[in-house]
Amino acid sequence: MADHKITFKGHSGADLSARFDRPAGLQQATAIFAHCFTCSKDIPAARRIAGRLAAMGIGVLRFDFTGLGHSGGEFGNTGFSGQVGDIEAAADYLKDQGMAPTLLIGHSLGGAAVLAAAGRIDGIRAVATLGAPFDPAHALGHFSAALDQIRRDGKGEVSLAGRSFTISREFLDDVSKSSLGHTLRKLKAALLVMHAPRDEVVSIDNASAIFLAARHPKSFVTLDTADHLISDPEAAEYAAGVIAAWAGRYLGIRPPAPPPGAPEGIVRTSEADAAGFLQDISAGPRHHLLADEPVSYGGSDQGLSPYQLLAAGLGACTSMTIRMYARRKKWPLGHVAVDVSHDKVHAEDCEDCEGKGGKIDRFTRLIRLKGDLSDDQRSRLLEIADKCPVHRTLETANRIDTSLAPD
Repeated sequence: MADHKITFKGHSGADLSARFDRPAGLQQATAIFAHCFTCSKDIPAARRIAGRLAAMGIGVLRFDFTGLGHSGGEFGNTGFSGQVGDIEAAADYLKDQGMAPTLLIGHSLGGAAVLAAAGRIDGIRAVATLGAPFDPAHALGHFSAALDQIRRDGKGEVSLAGRSFTISREFLDDVSKSSLGHTLRKLKAALLVMHAPRDEVVSIDNASAIFLAARHPKSFVTLDTADHLISDPEAAEYAAGVIAAWAGRYLGIRPPAPPPGAPEGIVRTSEADAAGFLQDISAGPRHHLLADEPVSYGGSDQGLSPYQLLAAGLGACTSMTIRMYARRKKWPLGHVAVDVSHDKVHAEDCEDCEGKGGKIDRFTRLIRLKGDLSDDQRSRLLEIADKCPVHRTLETANRIDTSLAPD
């Protein structure tokens, strides 16, 4: 997966800054991600969710609304309808590129905006919201102390996310008159409402109101202990996985695609989170798993560590080799289990090691065999374990050839 910088014209004609998270292989669907009121396209939750969806075959356009982030234009002159217009502009851009969107995802006020935009964009089949308010005027709480002055003077300065903005009376009027009730009753796309019970910015009552106002098909998923910004990496990964699995039902992706399969004989590892260590691993076109590091090492502990994967290969090969031999001999082997642990030991502590300097890797196997086996059969199967091809590979000197792929 790679993200590409894009610029397109927003509802006011201003240049909007965007990134398109493109799947590395076949793109099965296209989505638009709308960020929260005081956020940008580059907040961690947006990056993680877009990245995970791209890994599953869904291209995601995330952009900064007019006057926010790196986009041009005046935020104070936009209002809620302007943000809806920016989403429509994003959809028009994607359509012109031959990638008409079928999925809209919105976070906080961006969630309200995608709900309002869904009925205006042809082809939208699914809409997902995260921590969205039922009433767009909820956003005015960010500068409630300045509301009276703005209404009295026609405009006023407010501070949002560390930046100063001039907000007009028209902005307040536009946001205040916006309502989702009628829009939700007419929504023809499938709806997924995601919200955290402990959200202190937008209460979960808003999720209930959105869910009750919409028609089926609709789903509600709790984000448990997540905060409003979904700043916890594990919560963002969970949200992305749920959205991808849910959207697959309505976008014709069954099951949600794993990262594009590497060619047969190739195991491809692709970074899933540049801020941590999470990796997508594809083996051929059909198999996918995650690798990670424990939290104590700076990872998010969502997959096996590299050494655990190595140990898993040894354990799996050992079990398969034992089973294959017992099957050929028609021995009554009921079940095989192999525990593998790994550590570093000093070479002088290893009787069978050729070199005696520094430390070497030691894998320890504990094999459990069930079945009505004789002592001789059990002993023979223990010997066969050492015939495992991965065992032999790890015991011999190896060569690793490395090169850089062209840009």
